[in-house]
Amino acid sequence: MSRLFGTDGVRGKANETLTPELSLQLAQAAAVVLGHEVSDGRRPVAVVARDPRVSGEFINSAVRAGLAASGVDVFDAGVLPTPAAAFLVGDIDADFGVMISASHNPAPDNGIKFLARGGEKLTDEQEDAIQRQMELPPHRPTGAEVGRIQRFADAEDRYVLHLLRSLPNRLDGVKVVLDCAHGAAAGCSPEAFATAGADVMVIGADPNGLNINDGYGSTHLSKLQAAVVANGADLGIAHDGDADRCLAVDADGNVIDGDQIMGIMAVALKESGALRDDTLVVTVMSNLGLKLAMQREGVNVVETKVGDRYVLAGMKYGDYSLGGEQSGHVIFSDYGTTGDGVLTGLHLAARVAATGRSLSDLANVMERLPQVLVNVKGVDKNRAASDPAVQAAVAAVEARLGETGRVLLRPSGTEPVVRVMVEAADRESAEQEAQELAELVGRELAL
Repeated sequence: MSRLFGTDGVRGKANETLTPELSLQLAQAAAVVLGHEVSDGRRPVAVVARDPRVSGEFINSAVRAGLAASGVDVFDAGVLPTPAAAFLVGDIDADFGVMISASHNPAPDNGIKFLARGGEKLTDEQEDAIQRQMELPPHRPTGAEVGRIQRFADAEDRYVLHLLRSLPNRLDGVKVVLDCAHGAAAGCSPEAFATAGADVMVIGADPNGLNINDGYGSTHLSKLQAAVVANGADLGIAHDGDADRCLAVDADGNVIDGDQIMGIMAVALKESGALRDDTLVVTVMSNLGLKLAMQREGVNVVETKVGDRYVLAGMKYGDYSLGGEQSGHVIFSDYGTTGDGVLTGLHLAARVAATGRSLSDLANVMERLPQVLVNVKGVDKNRAASDPAVQAAVAAVEARLGETGRVLLRPSGTEPVVRVMVEAADRESAEQEAQELAELVGRELAL
């Protein structure tokens, strides 16, 4: 069997590739692999949550059935963000968790993501163990050893209280527009912001099972930009379908991306002494402007491969307190084990409230350098890091760009493609250098 797990769980078109049968098998296998450490005679405990996609209803039923039939007690938290599920696993000391969501993907897609004890993402080894277990007969207890299923009645209240307790100050006087992407944050995000004192307007908060991410949310910012400007708001916050991302909009409608959010929060945490080792963890795709700004602010920057799991691993390795991605996955390790769009938005608004400065002014901590990405198809991606001609060309471009530019070659994980990324002080230079380098890569590495 080819590997089922991708970069963020098992995903596919619901009822086509992600079927009830597969969902049941995954749950049965996970019950064995993730519940095997229980040795005190009790049944393992799992938290299950989902986003509001219509397919989540039958996938949730299959997952709960698979877990309970395998001897796992299930706490069904209903519709909640991914970071809420992760928090709840740790909060009730569950053995593992399951989140049913396809994040920012359209409604026909769905996914199953497992969370280990403490709410942490699974390792590759744990995912592989689950897949191997699927080839074996399932564990089928009987009688009193069969798992029970119960509603997690106060799940959302626990999560919102956790968010509020994390805030350094209230949000009184801040007017914010929230775009919930018709997704999992439609209930808890407006509640948290309003309880914290913000003047809240909400869009994209009427999920019907089919409209998740449809024209709203962090991948469709135009409606949020218009609403912020039209209502004279101080800022806008955009979540994606499962609310593990946060992008923002300033009072003039300008987009504030994950890099800028991390820059703002790194400075804030450094001022309060909460930025451990004065270090920020980012991926190699973060804008060079962020790195230059952090150098100026006395903040060290640690780079990882692209993917929030690698950011998490880097943060855990160094015991760092802040990290994330340009896409808006921002991780505050003091308060969570994964990117949390609601928590990030709250802390960003809290910084606006505490300083009395506009979001635009705060975002000026860094200058985004023009970043151009060209995909070169039909090439031997494995030679990108070793081909002499390619490496010589990269070195020549880097020498021309100097300290205000950089080059990154990223082989695709699944296709014969090399992604050529160039940053420079001006867009014309970035585009010219990227195009010329991409043409050379295409010639030298052609299949």
